[in-house]
Amino acid sequence: MNTINKLLVLFIIVSTAACNKDMKQVDIKASQFTAPPVAIKNDSVINIHEHSRVDPYFWMRLSDEQKTAENPDEQTQMVFNYLKAENQYTQTVMESTEKFQDELYNEMIGRIKQTDESVPYFKNGYWYYTRYEEGKEYPIYCRKKDDLENEEQILLDANINANEHSYYHIGSINISPDNKLMAYGEDTVSRRIYTIRFKNLETGKILPIAIENTTGGGAWANDNKHFFYTSKDEVSLLSNKIWRHELGRNNNVLVYEENDPSYYIGVHRSKSGKYIMIWNSSTLSSDYHLINADKPLSAAVNFTPREEVHEYSVLHFENKFYILTNWDAQNFRIMETPENATSKENWREVIAHRDDVLIDDFEIFRNYLVVNERKDALTQLRIFDQHNNNEHYLDFGEEAYVAYISTNPEFDTEKLRFSYSSLTTPSSVYDYNMNTHEKELKKQQEVIGGHTPANYTTKRLYIESRDGVRIPVSLVYKKGFTPDGTSPMLLYAYGSYGNTIDPSFSSTRLSLLDRGFVYAIAHIRGGQAMGRQWYEDGKMFNKINTFNDYIDCAQALIDMKYTSPEHLYGMGGSAGGLLMGAVANMAPELFNGLLAAVPFVDVVSTMLDETIPLTTNEFDEWGNPKNKDSYEYMLSYSPYDNVSAQYYPHMLVTTGLFDSQVQYWEPAKWVARLRDKKTDDNLLLFHCNMDAGHGGASGRFERYREVALEYAFMLMLEGIKK
Repeated sequence: MNTINKLLVLFIIVSTAACNKDMKQVDIKASQFTAPPVAIKNDSVINIHEHSRVDPYFWMRLSDEQKTAENPDEQTQMVFNYLKAENQYTQTVMESTEKFQDELYNEMIGRIKQTDESVPYFKNGYWYYTRYEEGKEYPIYCRKKDDLENEEQILLDANINANEHSYYHIGSINISPDNKLMAYGEDTVSRRIYTIRFKNLETGKILPIAIENTTGGGAWANDNKHFFYTSKDEVSLLSNKIWRHELGRNNNVLVYEENDPSYYIGVHRSKSGKYIMIWNSSTLSSDYHLINADKPLSAAVNFTPREEVHEYSVLHFENKFYILTNWDAQNFRIMETPENATSKENWREVIAHRDDVLIDDFEIFRNYLVVNERKDALTQLRIFDQHNNNEHYLDFGEEAYVAYISTNPEFDTEKLRFSYSSLTTPSSVYDYNMNTHEKELKKQQEVIGGHTPANYTTKRLYIESRDGVRIPVSLVYKKGFTPDGTSPMLLYAYGSYGNTIDPSFSSTRLSLLDRGFVYAIAHIRGGQAMGRQWYEDGKMFNKINTFNDYIDCAQALIDMKYTSPEHLYGMGGSAGGLLMGAVANMAPELFNGLLAAVPFVDVVSTMLDETIPLTTNEFDEWGNPKNKDSYEYMLSYSPYDNVSAQYYPHMLVTTGLFDSQVQYWEPAKWVARLRDKKTDDNLLLFHCNMDAGHGGASGRFERYREVALEYAFMLMLEGIKK
């Protein structure tokens, strides 16, 4: 049999018992439905470090060209047939919930205020805001000159631009210093590859310029005709070059190139407007190069020599720079340096390092310095008066919440704009007078139909892991909940890249809470909830801590009778999907169901392939499997490689065909191997969005179709039908 014939997908159609639409949680078995599609095996052997790995589903991998070809080749057609068959199988199994999914979808979008707008912010003579119109999926970008009572100018109506595309996303919008021109990036494929276009804001005309293969953003020089932007490597999609485009001449000049593939790069304009700032960043190091915005043809000047291990960021103010740095400061400190002497030996400490507090971010005003801190898994806002060195913190008064610096484009103001949310409090935007300490609520997310925070309880627990470390867990549930082990719970986590999942509000989540679910976030190692060491203890050769922390949190919540294995559901996306894959192999008995969204599950194969986007930038996160010790460690937990003949809980796996972050074939292969190996009769469902990428469907409302599917999956397993 030739290779192509071997790659034919076998779609086994076995008539079985009809779906019992009245079945309860414990009654649902995969054998009660039409049998799922089964992918044929065609072994590919990967040899490295005198070790052979057999991958029977490597054939599922398609190039971007194959995915978009008008006349697909035989392999492409077979892969598409398989993905569509999986989608059809999921639809068949979930058929009894279709009406319920519609109800959930309408319930979720019914809470969203359809005609709405953001809180305006003032910049360079204009008030800028984004608004939405009823029934429309995409934002409308607007501004008003000087006063909010003046006439509105529509900068861009994304609803019009999206008409001809199944996917549409605006990357960023950049207004020229004279307020007459606008640059914006648009992605119509969902690969995070943006085309930059330009609009004359005086005439309303789109200029005949299209700069393709970019990150979508950029920076204007002060002459209003030179625009700096970032391009991507066409294969790896890694940002690697900064260009200067001159309007009117269609002239693109390379001004900076990053030759180290472990770095991302980008360019932005300083808040002061004086500098074009080129940044580059790897997992362990960062660097800046500056161009005077008044002299756009000048060469970029290095801020301070790059070091192998040194992360920093800079803000310009008057005649100096402020630097957020981890130089001799694991949790970061803030320093300053003269504008004309930026190398590290000239830096002077402004805010010292503390072992128990991580500095996340900071903002500069003429009279104040504002610091976003993180302590004991909670965010804090710390205000410094730069004249007298007095300081104070804002008090938020809840056990679990998130507060962060919002949009503050102006220096000359006493007001700090910040955002606040908790598991019970809708997203809120405040202006805080740093002089008088008065706080003004500018807007709180409106939940249509009403939402009373007092009807829900939020808690913060600390659970001891197997190695004695206290893991924070945030919970929310509807009042009246009794911890007797009978309630369903969704336990969410991420645990990678230093990203912290903060306890913020979701109106969508009310659809679970109001049906008796407890929602919990495990702030596991790999994030930065408890400081930078929390991240270090959950990456590279410490990655197993991430999985153990989550499992230990699940077990403790069961022991405390917040839920039970018959009612516990786990969920994570991307690197959080890796977590779900590892947990499925390590502790399947703790869960009734697992939901893995765009899961990074084929760790070793992906990290061996430097043509795949993100791979080279993440060797310091996961390890480089070309090194034997990293290879063996990654192989020990890689979900795809550790699938075995064992019990697995009910599972729903989702992905997007055009995902550039985690390629669709990772979850597709994983599901195929699970189907082949698992010994249980539980559901294994796979849904591939054939039009979307890593973030799912575009548009304001359409994304909730996928959320409705996820919720219906869990509610079906719980026997909840309305």
